[in-house]
Formats: sequence, C-alpha cells, structure tokens
Amino acid sequence: MKKRITTAALALFLLACFALPIFPGRARAEELDRILNYTITADVNENATVDLHYHIEWKALGDDPSNPLDWVEIGVPNSHCDELTALSSCIEDIYYDGDNGSYVHIDLDREYHKNETFTLEFKFTADYIYEMNRDTDGETVFEFIPGWFDNIAVDKLVIRWNNDKVLSFSPTATVETDGYITWEYSLSAGEKKKVSVIYPNDAFAFSEEKTITYEDYSYRGGGSASGSDIIVKLFSGAFFFFIVLVVIGMILSARQAYKGNTGFTTTTKKKITKTKVVYYPTCKGCGAPRPEGAENCEYCGRSFIESEETVTEEEIPEEVKGKDTDGLYHYGSSPNTFLRVHVVPVVVRTPNRTSSYRSSCAHSSCACASSCACACACACAGGGRAGCSTKDFYNTGLKLTQLELKKKKRK
Repeated sequence: MKKRITTAALALFLLACFALPIFPGRARAEELDRILNYTITADVNENATVDLHYHIEWKALGDDPSNPLDWVEIGVPNSHCDELTALSSCIEDIYYDGDNGSYVHIDLDREYHKNETFTLEFKFTADYIYEMNRDTDGETVFEFIPGWFDNIAVDKLVIRWNNDKVLSFSPTATVETDGYITWEYSLSAGEKKKVSVIYPNDAFAFSEEKTITYEDYSYRGGGSASGSDIIVKLFSGAFFFFIVLVVIGMILSARQAYKGNTGFTTTTKKKITKTKVVYYPTCKGCGAPRPEGAENCEYCGRSFIESEETVTEEEIPEEVKGKDTDGLYHYGSSPNTFLRVHVVPVVVRTPNRTSSYRSSCAHSSCACASSCACACACACAGGGRAGCSTKDFYNTGLKLTQLELKKKKRK
C-alpha cells in the first residue's frame, strides 16, 4: 500500500513539474486580487508628450493574513514617467521603479485584506511613445498597450484617448460626446490589449529624436500566434493529457488500499466576514446620485465607496448582530452606512483521535515555506502583490534584468 501511495505522490510531483511551465496560469491556487475598473485617460500635449490619468478600483481576495496587500505595481510605457502625482488618499507613497521593468510603485496607506476594495488614482506625463512615418510618410502613430496583470483578471478596462486632431484609430471604438475615443474590454489574467492612434506629423511637435520602433515586439499585429506557436501548444496539450491519464490510473489503483486510513475527519464550517461600508451619497466623479445597492456609478464608472473596514460581532449594532447570510444590511441610523456580510463554506480536516497518521505540511493553497516542500509554482512577494509588463515595451533604452523576486519594499 505504501509503495502505491508513494508512486502516486511521485507521479503527481512530476506532473506539476512538467505541466506548470507549459501552463503557468493553472498554477494559481486561488485568485488573490481582482480589478473591478481600470480606466486610463490620455491627452496629447502640444509638445507631443501625453498626460495619462489612471483610475483603478482594486479588490483584495486572498484571505492569508500573513500576505496582506500593502503595495502594488502598475506597468507604464517606459522610464520617461514625469510629474508623477498621487490623486487618492489610499496612496501613501508613489514613485517610478525600473528595477525589473517599467512600473509605478505604490505603497498603500494600510494593509488590505479579503473583500476590501480601494481606488488608486494617479497621473503622470509620458514621452517617447510614438513612431513617426511608420506606415505612411507624414503620419505619426501612438501604439499603446496598458500595463497588464499576469495573475489578476480585470472586470472592465477602459481606454479614453482625446480625439483632437486624430486622423484615424484602431480597433473600432466609440467617439464619446466629450471628445474622447473610448475602448472598453474585460480581461482575463495575463491578457493585454493594444490600441493605435494616428496623427498627421504636424498635429503636434513630434520629433524624430523621440521616435521609437515597435518592430522587435511579438505583440505587433495584434498578438496573433504564429504557426510554430500553435504546433508547440498542440504538442504540449497532448503531452499534458497523456500525463493526466497516467496519473489518474495510478491514483485509482492506490485509492482502495488507502481509503479509510487518511487519519482525518472532514467537516464543513462557515467562514463569515463582516465589513462596514460607507458610501458617498453622490458620485465624486460626475455628481450623479447613488442608486440603492449600487457599488459604481453607471455614468462614469467611479466607485461610490468612501471607506471599508472589517468589523467584529462586538462592534456592530444590535439590529444586525448574528447576521450569517450574504447580503448588505443597514448599519445604524446613517442612510449611507451598511454592513456587508460574506459567507464562504470552508472544509476543515481534523486528525482522528484513534489514528497515528500525522502531517507536517498541509497546504490549503499554494504557499512557500522553508519547512515544507511545495510542489506548485509560487511567487513569494515580501509585502504585497504586483503585476504588469516586465519589459520596456517602447524600446527607449532602459536596461532590463530577468524577472526576479521583488526586493524589499522601499520607503
């Protein structure tokens, strides 16, 4: 029996080693964060620099108290990131970081935990992000790819580009009444989008000295896969499927011998999180009143949430004590303050008293620890989570290094 179990465990370990490099997205044991709204507004200046305004509504989902969210990084075009300015109160410190790519590094005002949401708002002026006479003589192209997130899905990405003096743009977009070309997408983890805007060379003070090239980058042409890429993916998929069949067969053969001797009793308990949420009565972006139950403004997309804090049962009013079902409940007499209750069933495994079976390393999710061997791929960031592009994708000469674990958070 022990031999069969050991063989199955070894097969699973080999499966993880082979399959995870091929399918890195499958290594995520849980979704640590989600971006609810990612809006970038671009205005080209007379000197051909671009003012970029970022609005990001970020929700923490990971529930590991040892890995709170207290800093993030957002991908930016290159090192020419001038007049960087924080616009939201949750940003304690903000600076450009070019250690492993081109990022805006943001230290948050506190640690954020599961189901807490915060809004990042900042702006800067970008340069060296256009190419003159690329497709047609006399025309200048801006090809813009917002920083993407390898492990975070984005519910709504909105790119707004000022339409003044624009000759053409792609892909298809909406030209709003306020004069902005608007693209809107939802993104899965690791997905990125590219937009192009074309001007006549004399529209702004474009300079040949600042023109850049896009030709060396694989995403030119919309990021479609080449024939060789498709062959590699098909082979990888077939290999992965074969390994899965082998491992399933070995596990089934060992299951009968192992059944009934796990040494654990499994039960299900409720994990209840209670959050005090204060909403703005009207939108801070456009002034629209908040409809009942709305989290974001239906007109400009801005969050109505003024503040969120996790509370204990002892801290809440009597009328909402004991609430143990998902929902939003009035909190006290304030019309704009609510108690958000979130319930998650959690499987709890406890050792049988009559069993001699012991486990020295149990993982409910992928975690790196010096005392335990972890067979899944982990990225152990010291103080928070970060994601986006890992290269200077506008080729301005920034020297890059291989992606490595984030250095100790700088203050």
